[in-house]
Amino acid sequence: MATSTVNALTEKLRRRQVVGSLRSSLETAKVLIIVVRSSKWSTAKELMDVVKQKGYQLEKAQPVELAVGNVVRRVLHLIGEEDYSLTNTFTGEAQERRDTLKNNVMEAIREMIDEYENAATNIASQALEYIHSNEIIMTLGRSSAVERFLKEAAKVRKFQVIVAETAPSYAGQEMALSLSQAGIDTTLISDSAIFAVMSRVNKVILGAHSVLANGGLLAISGSQVVAAAAKHHSAPVVVLSELYKLSTVYPFDVDEFNLQLSPESVYNFEDGDVIDKVDVLNPSFDIVSPNLISLFITNIGAHPPSFVSRVLSETYHLGDLS
Repeated sequence: MATSTVNALTEKLRRRQVVGSLRSSLETAKVLIIVVRSSKWSTAKELMDVVKQKGYQLEKAQPVELAVGNVVRRVLHLIGEEDYSLTNTFTGEAQERRDTLKNNVMEAIREMIDEYENAATNIASQALEYIHSNEIIMTLGRSSAVERFLKEAAKVRKFQVIVAETAPSYAGQEMALSLSQAGIDTTLISDSAIFAVMSRVNKVILGAHSVLANGGLLAISGSQVVAAAAKHHSAPVVVLSELYKLSTVYPFDVDEFNLQLSPESVYNFEDGDVIDKVDVLNPSFDIVSPNLISLFITNIGAHPPSFVSRVLSETYHLGDLS
């Protein structure tokens, strides 16, 4: 049963039927509960080996969904914690110890799922600490975490939001419409106007696809431009990221963790013969350098980019960071 369930999720990831960090995390965690319950193992080490094997299969199915590997490493950490706890307290038979470990690990994963589902709410609850009256805030695209964060602050304070339209997906148009409908003073600008407008901005708030091990950011295409413009104008860049987006990956190979979309939205094939003479790229993500980021706000609090390695060591086993 465990193998068929893992294979089914592998196919969904490969075909992009499961996309986004939250959905990928939740689906992976639910599959790992089945792996813990149904796989053959006797000790914690054997269970960890099984989880690593299944986790590797899921990771390779869609490398751009870094949250899948994050969940696997978090579960390995939970197994180690539960096993250590039983070592100090349990004195029963081996089979009874295995059943207790299995139940404890499954319960820990369920609690982790609850934490992930409530992560965005916990981030939004911190909004009033970072958004003040009469500020001008810039954002990019449509991040559910950023949207909820801004709407939570707008319940108490008045401020203005500038949204870059984020061509060619134009997700920023959807974000601007949603914020304006919530009563927030919202201005939609073209991407080419980002640098010109940045001098008026008090802070930039961005969402994240993943936070990299060096404190950098994997985010929607265009984020690097916004962060660089903010750096030039000394505007702080605040990134909202749930804990399951915290990755152990270093950005050695930029292309490995990106997804090239169809170029048709950038340059229509019917527009002329020039399409045969050029390569049109339409990447999904940008990698933002850690020196361009001022602060990460997670569901457990706020941290500077230099603190990411500390959070990694507390969230995952050091031996599982590769």
